[in-house]
Amino acid sequence: MTRLGMTMLLAHRIVIVPAGTLASNLLGCFIMGIVLQLMLTSEWFARSSIVTEQNRLLFAVGFCGSLTTLSSMVVEMNTLMQRSDYLGAFTYLFLSFAGGFACFYAGSMLIRP
Repeated sequence: MTRLGMTMLLAHRIVIVPAGTLASNLLGCFIMGIVLQLMLTSEWFARSSIVTEQNRLLFAVGFCGSLTTLSSMVVEMNTLMQRSDYLGAFTYLFLSFAGGFACFYAGSMLIRP
């Protein structure tokens, strides 16, 4: 639902790349960076019986995994290439991967002590 909402919100604002999926992927990478850094460094997470390891994995893999999706990106890249928009497809691929790594790193650095 979150990804669909972002896609609908950004559908007509940025036209060179599929902005909704790109924004969802970048947001998911940022959240994943925060969650994984918390899991690795937070004593509260380590001691908490409320937030079990299964629940942490459920959030990290479940929510972030459903928010970010490779299959949507592949379909949208295929659509761009079918339209012979190779610049848009390459830009989308580059922004997705480079931006994803940058957002993951920014999220993890935000929490790092």
